[in-house]
Amino acid sequence: MLMGNDCHDCSKYNRLEMKNVNKDIIAWLEDIVEENTSRIERKEWKSKYNSYVVYDYEPFCTDGFEINLVITSYNAAYLNFIKYLYDEKISTIEYLNSCIGV
Repeated sequence: MLMGNDCHDCSKYNRLEMKNVNKDIIAWLEDIVEENTSRIERKEWKSKYNSYVVYDYEPFCTDGFEINLVITSYNAAYLNFIKYLYDEKISTIEYLNSCIGV
């Protein structure tokens, strides 16, 4: 799930929050963020079962955790493009998985 919002109190940065990112495409997403003049401000692993358990590093066993990211950029167009690429990647993966299932 993606949630985008502009930082209205801060005139410098725009923000994009990404929740429950697939751990298999994190490396790809980090490369895309770097290529598009943006940066990951926060990466956290949040437990799906206990809302109080949040790590800022990858836990030993990542099962049962969702990965949340906060990406910032000076230009909102970069964030919109990152969101578009992520949505397209997810839809392509879902399409290919449905082709395998048929």
